[in-house]
Amino acid sequence: MALAQNKLSQNLSKLEKLPAPVAAFARTQLMGRLVKFVGTAGLHIEALTEEHCVATLANRTKVQNHIGGIHAAAMALLAETVTGFVVGMNVPDDRVPVIKSLHVDYTKRAKGDLRAVATLSAADRERMRTEEKGEVTVPVVVTDSANVEPIHCEMIWAWTPKKRG
Repeated sequence: MALAQNKLSQNLSKLEKLPAPVAAFARTQLMGRLVKFVGTAGLHIEALTEEHCVATLANRTKVQNHIGGIHAAAMALLAETVTGFVVGMNVPDDRVPVIKSLHVDYTKRAKGDLRAVATLSAADRERMRTEEKGEVTVPVVVTDSANVEPIHCEMIWAWTPKKRG
């Protein structure tokens, strides 16, 4: 893991000393407290570093649609969450990350649980740390239990200085 650059990455880096299952549980609990809807939806944060975020969403009743699959809004939440978390790991504390654009194409019916992986390049991470404001398209891949991509997403995140006062 790269040198911690903000409070979020510093706090999460402490969890890496724990056994993997305990660290994953603690990471999920911490992020669920920071972003309440993530906890409500029941996302499980498997990994979160400056380079990537991996999360899963189990296909259970509270996130299902009328045909027993994961609801379209829950699929979008999963993709938005992993991209936002990896951005949040890189934006300095004096700036705020905000979603600028979320585009989701539903291409296949999802089967079972979902897994999302968002990544950031070294160049994008450096821009977030050095440019006062900007935007980035964060690559994300969402797969279901059959290892099929039921959605294709484009998530554009921006960062701006925090308002003083």
